[in-house]
Amino acid sequence: MIPPPAGKSPLSLLRDRLGWAVGAAYLAAATVSAPGLWLRRPHTIGDGGFLEVALRTPHFLLSLVLFTAGLQVPVHELRALLTRPTALLTGFVLHLVAPLLIIPGVAFALHRTPDSDGGSGLIAAMILIVAMPVAAGATVWTSRGEGDQPTTVGLVLASTIAGPLTIPVTMTALCPLLHGGYAEALSGAARTAGHDFALTGVLLPCGAGILARLVLPARPLRLLLGAAPPASLLGSLLLTYINASGVLGPFLARPEPVLMAAALAVAALVCGLSFGLGRITARVLRLDRSSGASVTLACGMNNSSASAVLISTALPDRPHVLLPVLAYSLLQKVAASHVVRAGAGKRARA
Repeated sequence: MIPPPAGKSPLSLLRDRLGWAVGAAYLAAATVSAPGLWLRRPHTIGDGGFLEVALRTPHFLLSLVLFTAGLQVPVHELRALLTRPTALLTGFVLHLVAPLLIIPGVAFALHRTPDSDGGSGLIAAMILIVAMPVAAGATVWTSRGEGDQPTTVGLVLASTIAGPLTIPVTMTALCPLLHGGYAEALSGAARTAGHDFALTGVLLPCGAGILARLVLPARPLRLLLGAAPPASLLGSLLLTYINASGVLGPFLARPEPVLMAAALAVAALVCGLSFGLGRITARVLRLDRSSGASVTLACGMNNSSASAVLISTALPDRPHVLLPVLAYSLLQKVAASHVVRAGAGKRARA
């Protein structure tokens, strides 16, 4: 057995091997899905009277991850963006426009397949993931390699703050691409996504974390900041396991290889086009390597945990829709790793 590198904490080792950790969560969901299925169900806490509360573990974990993300935002670094806002504005606009450019073409290709619903399940999954804010994990990848950290943090915050408006607008704009029950379900979810999900489930937890960083005294803030990284990482992995349990266990009990292949292909196509569009835009605008990497990450990385939670609410009777979301979640991490490592490699050679 190879000993861990000297000076590396267990948290650092886990973060360095995040892709393997996500794969392990998928494997656990496929082989031991019962605990995950139990955690997916709402559980009542209280005495059955006024104090009774329905606890939804996926929603709680998503709030925990977003709160810790907001808590770790270095707000003071955002001041630098006021003097050079080009990359921030480019990344934000591209994050909003990319779904409207990419998803219709993918939908057109799927409508020409022999699938009975014209690939509406796969399209619905992609709509729900590309409508989400920029993943907070983009800041982690930026810090590990090439990238403009203040710009990436600003893009995460801007897309999260705008989420209550942009999420339902994007979903509504793309709903006509769907057929049958998917169109009706997503249209209904879009009408409530702005307040019930984007505001209370995404923006408020992240905003509470930022506020806590600004107002807490030094000592409790240090304690909270020390607990935030492991809480965020473990909460994210547990949420991944719970979301995957809803689809991988039942899917492997009655496997459908064609559906699995289609989910992987569509997720890879949308992920590749998103990252490619970000890279091309950065080159056309002649952004420097750091800003270009941040814009590329903003275009390609979306909060897959939030989309998985929204799918479990909007499409509870169609768990297979989670398959392409799980695939996208893993693929965007691979693509992000390539973006930051390629940029870092060029900088080192220079």
